[in-house]
Amino acid sequence: MTSEPSTVDTPLKKLVGEKTAKALASHLDLHTAGDLIYHFPRRYDERGEHTDIRSLDVGEQVTVLAQVQRTAVRPMRQRRGNLLEVTVGDGSGGVLTLTFFGNQAWRERELRPGRWGLFAGKVTEFRGKRQLNGPEYVLLGEGGDGEAAANEEVEEFAGALIPVYPAAAAVPTWVIARCVRVVLDTFTPPEDPLPATVRAARNLVGIDTALREIHRPSSKEELYRARRRLKWDEAFAVQLTLVQRKHRAADWPAKSRSSRAGGLLDAFDARLPYELTPGQRTVGAEIAADLATAHPMHRLLQGEVGSGKTVVALRAMLQVVDAGGQAALLAPTEVLAAQHHRGMLDLLGPLAQAGELGAADGATRVELVTGSLGAAARRRALAEVAEGRAGIVLGTHALLYEGVDFADLGLVVVDEQHRFGVEQRDALRAKADQPPHVLVMTATPIPRTVAMTVYGDLEISTLSQLPQGRSPIASHVVPAAEKPAFLDRAWRRVCEEVAAGHQAYVVCPRIGEGPASEEEPPREDDNGRRPPLAVTEVAPLLAEGPLHGLRIGVLHGKLPADEKDAVMRSFAAGELDVLVATTVVEVGVDVPNATVMIVLDADRFGVSQLHQLRGRVGRGSAAGLCLLVTEAMEGSPARERLDAVASTTDGFKLAELDLEQRREGDVLGATQSGRRSHLRLLSLLRDADLIRDARAEAIGLVEEDPELDRHPALAASVAALVDEERAEYLEKG
Repeated sequence: MTSEPSTVDTPLKKLVGEKTAKALASHLDLHTAGDLIYHFPRRYDERGEHTDIRSLDVGEQVTVLAQVQRTAVRPMRQRRGNLLEVTVGDGSGGVLTLTFFGNQAWRERELRPGRWGLFAGKVTEFRGKRQLNGPEYVLLGEGGDGEAAANEEVEEFAGALIPVYPAAAAVPTWVIARCVRVVLDTFTPPEDPLPATVRAARNLVGIDTALREIHRPSSKEELYRARRRLKWDEAFAVQLTLVQRKHRAADWPAKSRSSRAGGLLDAFDARLPYELTPGQRTVGAEIAADLATAHPMHRLLQGEVGSGKTVVALRAMLQVVDAGGQAALLAPTEVLAAQHHRGMLDLLGPLAQAGELGAADGATRVELVTGSLGAAARRRALAEVAEGRAGIVLGTHALLYEGVDFADLGLVVVDEQHRFGVEQRDALRAKADQPPHVLVMTATPIPRTVAMTVYGDLEISTLSQLPQGRSPIASHVVPAAEKPAFLDRAWRRVCEEVAAGHQAYVVCPRIGEGPASEEEPPREDDNGRRPPLAVTEVAPLLAEGPLHGLRIGVLHGKLPADEKDAVMRSFAAGELDVLVATTVVEVGVDVPNATVMIVLDADRFGVSQLHQLRGRVGRGSAAGLCLLVTEAMEGSPARERLDAVASTTDGFKLAELDLEQRREGDVLGATQSGRRSHLRLLSLLRDADLIRDARAEAIGLVEEDPELDRHPALAASVAALVDEERAEYLEKG
């Protein structure tokens, strides 16, 4: 170990020793002084304040601040030796038993009643009592007066606020705290990357103060100021990256695709059987203006399920065809691609029949390209695309394959963008000679701060109105374990709807026999619950039981493409009463006669997924009903989540709930890259104002200094916080 000055790049082994450095590297991926300094505490415990032991979950790896209440030694039954049981409490009535095996009289002397300590281990339960078996611990001082013991092990806990770090069983929080203290004793901070003008305008502390106070806070006020400054660094780095990319994109050359009077778009509008909503008209005008510019449109179109995004996209595609180009729509599944194809052919009629009898003047062709096309059909479709006769091309990832060539690709529409990897979307964009215009569509509403942070380099359009004729959807939770009669009533309701001439969906989380797939969760979760219900198992039970006599079809991702298409066609034509399916029906499936959906094991689905699923009903003139069947007990987090879904159809509220329950850092592509998220402190929901202010400062700075040439320290900080891989993820959106 060294007492020489250290920097962010100093290897930890020079500072904390080889053995500790190896543990930090292998268990927490911390290799340098900078890695450790930016490994911020997860929370802060305060002596005398309780940790709420009653809220701990069995199986959770925890660190608790608690006081020893009593100790007891008793002989072990199965083997020789004694068992030491130590009862600790949190001051609120919550107690936890610590168990130590073997003859450890010294430990009994050390863990005297009244001592406060940090205790770390995995929560287990024995005879109804919460316990930690053989936990790691560090005692904070003599008696209960909160004064720190004068030994090196607990010197870092001298303050009132005790940092608790994201830790590992082999590297508990107090070891991390000790290492941080060693590093801070020699640490030379980097040059402050934030321009002095921004620091002064936003009343932010310097980087050195922030890094020291976040680890060893002198007061709650100083901790707040430190966290605020470090959140600013994160928000500013992301916003600078997005604003820079938006600035550069403005200089990219693209072919203008202006609207043309008397073309396909005008003819389409004239034959539409309904009025566009004001929202569709407004968003359509925004897109039309973007397409007419000489740099690529990069727009996100978000709207509730059933808000009419597809018609908006089709009008944009027709504008591009009118301007002599081609448009491609990339859909996540063959079912959805085929449905788009059928829907667009119906809407366009003779406008999509170029080369056929009865075609309208100036008609184009709409081609479908999927992996299941036969060889002859594929050759014909690809020729239509390559020679430009097909103005509109629809498909799955098969559009990305080599051999799919466009004559003049002018617009790429990506449906349900969260289903595609960055590389897949970019591969389609690369098929154009010049950057094409890009329209990204999603029915998963995105909270404002997420859109600002992840899609900050896209223009954002939102459709909030539902078209005329759409019906409201009522949602209810069916507690199958507590009230089995409610489930019986749900099946009777399906029969009633079918008797009234309507149809129903039954959605299961799993397909059935065979390995798990993307639409099929693992057989058994970590809590040992039964396997999720499966389509292939549920369908015959329903046919023999509560839905006996109804025409039942099965749909899931493992069926051959032609079989999937046949099932969907049968259901759409009213030849099936009930469709038992996986989440393959989550997006785009449009059967206006379907009025009821029963989601089995609803607690196994995410909030946004449930919102998407229920959007499959209520698409016609009859009201929709969604029943969320669960065995989750009242008061459990899973049940509260379902109650929230049932209580509102506001997708933006649900998106915020969904975000609260996920690791927010994932939105920056950490999941995609398999790396740690660099959003360590910033909360996309709680820090909305800070993100907005950071964006305003970023816009001003980039206008003055587009490449940050006059701010090299800031440029380096941005590169460290938003690395190239993550920047590409943001850029490709």
